[in-house]
Amino acid sequence: MSGVVDAKLAELGLTLPEVVPPLATYQPAVRSGAYVFTAGQLPMVKGSLPVTGKVGAEVSPEQAKELAATCALNALAAVKSVVGDLDLIARVVKVVGFVASAPDFTGQPGVLNGASELLGAVLGDKGVHARSAVGVAVLPLDAPVEIEIQVELVAGA
Repeated sequence: MSGVVDAKLAELGLTLPEVVPPLATYQPAVRSGAYVFTAGQLPMVKGSLPVTGKVGAEVSPEQAKELAATCALNALAAVKSVVGDLDLIARVVKVVGFVASAPDFTGQPGVLNGASELLGAVLGDKGVHARSAVGVAVLPLDAPVEIEIQVELVAGA
């Protein structure tokens, strides 16, 4: 760990995980010009989901917020797998989050704050982004949360 972002991760007590292998035919992240787009990242920890179910039913909003942070960490790992160095991130442009929600659950933005707060803590001002929070009926593997991010790279990267 030699980069500024890697040092910040260490300071926060976070370890960038291995890239989560795709569940189907896609890449965890792809680069197009100055941008990297991640696939949806589930809150996988060492190859499995720590919790499954719907937010507002089997999963509390607080648990889901923590899971959203895990998704964001997995997304950073996917970005790093493409560009090799997280210091090449100029900014996080957009975060899209999906929350598997009980029918009466409307707190999706609060859940996604877990991802936004992690990105801000790790990247500072570069982590400030536009965001969409979407409630859905079900996600792959019965995951409570899924996050995708789009980042812009520094000029010349």
